Amino acid sequence: MDEQAVLSIAELAERGGVSRRTVRYYVQRGLLPAPAGRGRGDHYGPEHLTTLLRIRGWQEQGVSLEAIAGLLATGQPSEPPAAVRPAARVWSRIELAPGVELSVAAEASLSVETMRRLADAVRSVLDERGEGHA
Repeated sequence: MDEQAVLSIAELAERGGVSRRTVRYYVQRGLLPAPAGRGRGDHYGPEHLTTLLRIRGWQEQGVSLEAIAGLLATGQPSEPPAAVRPAARVWSRIELAPGVELSVAAEASLSVETMRRLADAVRSVLDERGEGHA
């Protein structure tokens, strides 16, 4: 492995957009291969970064770590099959104040009246704190 391809755990984590703890956890779960070397000499290569980015992409699509382990074991391409992707969720959103939004998943089946009362309750808390509302 050439010098440019050698990454420390900190570099891998930064490039992959995760924490070092997450990298270690993925290695422990068998999602990422163990680093080459031992102790302070351990290092990661381009294949680690590629796998880490695939894992993150799948997680952003809502794929569970268990399903990701199966995808990695079978050498799946970057896009997971529809069978392991969760259905898209539909959300109702209410702006309560600048930068504050109430999001309720449609499957929660809250009535319009319940959502209105919930929004009013949160607005009153924001008013008490001096946050104002939209």
